[in-house]
Amino acid sequence: MSERRGGAALPATLPIFPLTGVLLLPRGRLPLNIFEPRYLAMTRDALAGERLIGMVQPTDPGASGSNPPVYPTGCAGRITSFSETEDGRFLITLTGASRFRIREELPLLEGYRRVVPDWNEFIRDVEGEEALEFDRERLLRGLRGYFQQHQISADWDSITSVAGERLVTSIAMICPFDPSEKQALLEAPDLGERARLLTAIVEMAVMQRPSEGTGARH
Repeated sequence: MSERRGGAALPATLPIFPLTGVLLLPRGRLPLNIFEPRYLAMTRDALAGERLIGMVQPTDPGASGSNPPVYPTGCAGRITSFSETEDGRFLITLTGASRFRIREELPLLEGYRRVVPDWNEFIRDVEGEEALEFDRERLLRGLRGYFQQHQISADWDSITSVAGERLVTSIAMICPFDPSEKQALLEAPDLGERARLLTAIVEMAVMQRPSEGTGARH
């Protein structure tokens, strides 16, 4: 059973894929290389159904075990492209559909985790791109320093010309921020707050001199 929001079907149960430091946001695009047997089964089941997979982060990046505790908020993505490799892996792209709260976790299915999602808090996620007013020049100034600090190459012509929501979403997803910072960006109540938080994270990172001998984090 599923409910309709903004023309999109949001299911009553959702498989989740816990990955530390990986962020998916509404309308963002996340490429994934699927190779573990349980996640291959998850992907096959998703492809046979509504093509939605929930991305979540473990609450403790160093937690051991195959099913670590996860944050209660994640983002569901729809499989918008996929291919299968000769060695049996799936190469997929998820396009962010809507954030969700985990209402409860269900028993494992073929080794992968499933939850009952609550979509109500994030109804605006499926309503299309948001208008965004933020200090774009301030963010770009911070990004230049951040990219230089972390040895990240960038196409500045594209960065300076891209629409506001796409800029904020792309930077939040691709930059090697700490998992807790990624989670804070995910949970920002609206796009304007996410843009302000992103700017603050970038500026704080530039102000803090990296430890001697360290480079970009992965």
